[in-house]
Amino acid sequence: MSDRVVIYTDGSCLGNPGPGGYGAVLIYGEYKGQNADNYKELSQGYKETTNNRMELLAVIVSLGSLTRDCDCDVWTDSKYVQQAITKGWLKNWLKNGWKTAAKKPVKNQDLWRQLIPLIEKHDVKFNWVKGHSGHMLNERCDILARTAAEGSDLLDDNQD
Repeated sequence: MSDRVVIYTDGSCLGNPGPGGYGAVLIYGEYKGQNADNYKELSQGYKETTNNRMELLAVIVSLGSLTRDCDCDVWTDSKYVQQAITKGWLKNWLKNGWKTAAKKPVKNQDLWRQLIPLIEKHDVKFNWVKGHSGHMLNERCDILARTAAEGSDLLDDNQD
């Protein structure tokens, strides 16, 4: 894989559960600014959802939007998403029949199942960035997610 993409993602929920949205920024190659042709923003709002679902959906939609296999650096302020991959929780959930270490059903299985083929297709490295700490692209994703959650074109979140 030679194409490199840096992805920043965020999810937001106005109440949890409540209206929510995701925001993502994709940068192909070197960052040249928001108006550059290698910069793309994605966002969408949902009527009734949770913050964790929006955090996950931001990553799924971002990776799903790629038209060819890529090396991806995903930056998220969600430890839930980042640690599920980097600490092996997802692998353990699969091995344990979608049960947590406490033998309870894994939440958001529908979204985790959508993420699996995407992280198998692309070479993805998950990174954590502290939210609301002034990081320009993480802050931009937060604005996109909150704006989407407050929007008028909210979709149904077809949860399992």
